[in-house]
Amino acid sequence: MTTQQLTEEIKRKKSFLCIGLDVDLDKIPSHLLQQEEDPIFSFNKAIIDATHDLAVAYKPNIAFYEAYGIKGWQALAKTIEYLNSNYPEIYTIADAKRGDIGNTASMYAKAFFEDMKFDSVTVAPYMGKDSVEPFLEFTDKHTILLALTSNAGAFDFQTKDVGGKPLYQVVLETSQQYKNNENLMYVVGATKAEYFEEIRKIVPNSFLLVPGVGAQGGNLQDVCKYGLNDSVGLLINSSRGIIFASNKEDFAECAREQALKMQKEMEDILKDK
Repeated sequence: MTTQQLTEEIKRKKSFLCIGLDVDLDKIPSHLLQQEEDPIFSFNKAIIDATHDLAVAYKPNIAFYEAYGIKGWQALAKTIEYLNSNYPEIYTIADAKRGDIGNTASMYAKAFFEDMKFDSVTVAPYMGKDSVEPFLEFTDKHTILLALTSNAGAFDFQTKDVGGKPLYQVVLETSQQYKNNENLMYVVGATKAEYFEEIRKIVPNSFLLVPGVGAQGGNLQDVCKYGLNDSVGLLINSSRGIIFASNKEDFAECAREQALKMQKEMEDILKDK
């Protein structure tokens, strides 16, 4: 999916909601564990079917599938195949946070873009240019670079002064020199809303993937105040607050209720804008 197609879908749905499919078998409804051969996929399918008209993107965090070995990978593959086959208008994000050099990066890119057919993948920039550019070689795919994350440990490195600038700003500026940098997006945590104004000065036109709204305490209004651009330019992710709204048989309906609340708030924000 191209950036233009994603923007058009945002305008059509009046939503820039991304739902994180971070499936924990200890938290999903017990009847799925008892009745379903593949409870992870069954859970994901029910969430997707209940919310696909409210969300423009889904983001499985790969760790929640790797943790269950081959069965987890199979459930992930089935989930993405289901999305691509039934809801091709949906943007898919592999939240893998890969970051290695040369041929290794190329293999990671091939795995997520060619084999699993994700639209995008999150990448850690710590190892620099040659760990990012192999991902950027794929046409109409996006590399979502970690810039300023929502976790408490972000301040260990990301805001440290480097030549008079915080490191996350150096990452943003340096990445704009990479080959095919038009395929870049960036992760910026909602819990760091006060930084969005400065970030938009450096990457005014790029999409920002924003985790941290809801369970982690981020505020949607604050993020949008400084983060929206003329093409919207935001994907607001919510995971636990939506998918684990209930652990009973009504889990999909409750997930929809929470997604609808966020979509309505986004619709109002877009209307005001």
